[in-house]
Amino acid sequence: MNILITGGLGYIGSHVVLCLANKGYNIIIVDNLSNCDISVLENLNQLTNSKLAFEKLDLSVRDQVESFFKNYSNIDGVIHFAALKSVGESVRKPKKYYDNNLYSMLNIIEFMPKAIPFVFSSSCTVYGSVSNQPITESTPHGIAESPYGKTKQICEKIMDKEFHGIKDFKGLSLRYFNPLGAHSSGLIGENPKNTPENLLPYLTQVVSGKREVLTVYGDDYNTRDGTCIRDYIHIIDLAEAHLKAIEYLFKIQDKNFIDYINIGTGSGVSVLELIQTFEKSTGLKVNYKIGKRRPGDIEVAYAETKKAEQILRWKPKYSLSSALNSAWNWENKSLD
Repeated sequence: MNILITGGLGYIGSHVVLCLANKGYNIIIVDNLSNCDISVLENLNQLTNSKLAFEKLDLSVRDQVESFFKNYSNIDGVIHFAALKSVGESVRKPKKYYDNNLYSMLNIIEFMPKAIPFVFSSSCTVYGSVSNQPITESTPHGIAESPYGKTKQICEKIMDKEFHGIKDFKGLSLRYFNPLGAHSSGLIGENPKNTPENLLPYLTQVVSGKREVLTVYGDDYNTRDGTCIRDYIHIIDLAEAHLKAIEYLFKIQDKNFIDYINIGTGSGVSVLELIQTFEKSTGLKVNYKIGKRRPGDIEVAYAETKKAEQILRWKPKYSLSSALNSAWNWENKSLD
């Protein structure tokens, strides 16, 4: 089976590439390298003991996508990660996010082969701010707290309203929560080109001395310690969920199919609890300070995961401590 993985050199994409390649799938990677480095491809080739197919292109440019699918006409499935993903940056530069994330999605669905499995990298941000926790898949789209979240909502509507039932389209949207950690080899992990927007890479860079202090954005939320609560999932568990998702879609006979599944642990962890767990797991201290709330952040979000267990036969295996240790191992390797 030939699987196209867009954004395959990014943080999540690279771990999914490795997971599927290790299961015998033939992977074609597309990435524009806007937030990753070509060295990731070299490390993936090393880990898979192969030479993975790679094309650098901008999926938001229609002609480039059309040309790509003419050259790769034998693709059997698509996993779509390629998107800008910073909540904070999306608040500052909304047009950039709408242009990139929406056009990429539209172009891929237009030109890819009909009725092949399509797994979309969605997010719990589609739910907005939800009072009832844990969040189930039946929870409707809420008011998006950021343009990033809004693009994920629109992409899901594109799958459902624009193509499902009109063009043969078989899709699954994975709404995952907060991935963290790295591969045990220390060869791939989260290493954004610019200042990290996510909590963990910033935290490990502070501990390693690359950055001075970690800012915790707000300690006055209505939570047990005043900081935001999230559902943190090990990147290896998340990668495995994508494998289960595309294999599930291969079994679906209906050429018009759409569904949505949460991918998380089902447990909420506060920012301060994560810092404390890191310190306990590694024996290292985190230099942090409390700052003001950050625009676009949601107070509490953690997943109900029964649907993933029932439909995909998937559930997380790794602990938060394991994820944090793997992230620190990755940070240490990057210092070598």
